[in-house]
Order: sequence, then structure tokens, then C-alpha cells
Amino acid sequence: MPEHSNWAPPFAFEDDQPKEESSPWAKRLWLHVLLLLLTLATTTVFGSAVAESFYGNRPFSFELTWQYYPRLLRGDPALLSGLAFSLPLLAILLAHEFGHYFACRRWRVDASLPYFMPSPTLIGTLGAFIRIRSPIYTRCSLFDIGFSGPIAGFLLLLPFLVIGVGLSHAIPGIAERGDYIFGTPLILRFVEWVWFPSAATADIALHPVARAAWAGLLATAINLLPIGQLDGGHILFSFFPDIHKPLSRFFSVLLLPLGIFYLPWVLWAIVLFFLGGRHPMIYDRTPLNRGRVKLGFVALIIFLVSFSVVPVRF
Repeated sequence: MPEHSNWAPPFAFEDDQPKEESSPWAKRLWLHVLLLLLTLATTTVFGSAVAESFYGNRPFSFELTWQYYPRLLRGDPALLSGLAFSLPLLAILLAHEFGHYFACRRWRVDASLPYFMPSPTLIGTLGAFIRIRSPIYTRCSLFDIGFSGPIAGFLLLLPFLVIGVGLSHAIPGIAERGDYIFGTPLILRFVEWVWFPSAATADIALHPVARAAWAGLLATAINLLPIGQLDGGHILFSFFPDIHKPLSRFFSVLLLPLGIFYLPWVLWAIVLFFLGGRHPMIYDRTPLNRGRVKLGFVALIIFLVSFSVVPVRF
């Protein structure tokens, strides 16, 4: 059998399909664009509230978000301040999803363009996803598809994180006041320490660009949970296909104690426990090569530095 790093399963790629079969994705292009624009609107509204709180040297108030929706309908230019949050966040999410998409194309796996999910709730979006519409045949291709999204999003968010924290400022106790108190993953705390070596986390008011990077870290950490069909679950399956189901349920149960500190983890644990065991079978016994094993440890490190035990406190 050829080397898996250079081999793709012999099924018709999108470009090889007759036009009448490959056109449905193009017919749905309007939906992808519409969802992207709606998500741009909802994240910009949230970003405007973040920006107003930041430039007013006040703790974040979610009530400001609701005040910006009528202003959105009026086309208020004040909403332009929210682009400092929404554009970096959408760029991070796009990088993540197109990482998956181009890995699928490389392995000749049929996948859709990204679908964004706008939301009036916190941060203005529930994320984005692509639909994989054909089988994945090898463990190598599964690993590449699962790993490519988190690494692409993480690499793009790093400069936003560094620049955003550099644009932030210190105000004693500001991060511990307001409607929401945001968690601080390890990599964010490290960058804060570099820019503000004598300031505590509670004393740093994050710039909207840094808050967008924080949201990207949250999305990365959740996706890298080693459970089910999350990106981390795909990586787990590529390493341990025979015990993926019990491992997924074990890691789901591990989320339960975190509910002591952050109640939504209990809901995540219950949902992922029952859904986490599901994963399409891949009948390939070839182990991953050394390069991919090393990248697996990279994925673990990215997860650990991006994860917050308490992402948000109310």
C-alpha cells in the first residue's frame, strides 16, 4: 500500500464530478454568505459593547449589547468600533474551518464550505462548522482533518492575542467587576505577564482584539476536547480507534467535577457522554507516523494552554 501521507482514497473528487452533481454546493453559497453576514452583525454588536466598556474604562456590561441592536438597524456608525472584536474573531473561526476544509480537499473528502452560527447570546456566535459528506478512509487522513482546524485557528489568534493584550490597559480590579468575569487561559496569562509584569489578571482591561483572541481560545479548547466527533475526538480516534468509545465517555465523566466551578460543564458532560461514543468506523490498522504522533502532542499542549476551568462567571 502506498504511504498514507501521500495516498488518498480513489473516489471521485468534487472537480471530477459531472456538473449537475457538483453544483449543489454552489446553489447553497448564498446561505454560507448570509450566515457569515448575520454572524458579522451579531459579533459586531457584542464587540461594540466590549469597545464601549473598554474605552470608557468600565467593566463589561452585557446590557450594552441589547442597546446596540436597535442602533444596528439604524446603521449607527458607532458600531464600527465593534469591528475590532468581530473581524479578528471571524478571521480565527474562518481559519479554523478552512483548515478542515483544505485538509478534506487534500484527502479528497467531500466537505462543505463553513456554516456560521449567529447568536444574540454572549460573544455573538455559537461558532462555525463544515459538513463532511463522504467517508474518511485512513487514520492519517482523519488525524490531518481533525488537527488542521485547531492549529490553523490557533496560529492566527496568536498575533491577535499579543497585539490585543499590548493595546490593553491596567485598572485595579476591573476584570473582577461587571456582569461577566471572563476566565484566563494559561497562554493569555503568559502574554499578560509579558506586557504587564506587575499587574494581576483582575487588573487588566482587555482590548476588543484581545477579547476576540480569548473567544478563539475558548473555541479551540472546546473543539479539542478528546471526545466523540469533536476535533479532539477525531485525533483520539486516529491514535486509539479500538478504545475511542470508552475513552470518550471517560473524558466526558471527567467534566462533571468541573461543574463545581462552572455549572455548564455538567450539561456538556451529560450530552457528550451519550453522544461522545459515536464515531464513524475507519478500517485502517496502519499506525500514525512519527510526525503525526509529535503533532498529537502539539494538539495536547494547545488544548492545555487554551482551556479555562471557568470560562465565564456571572
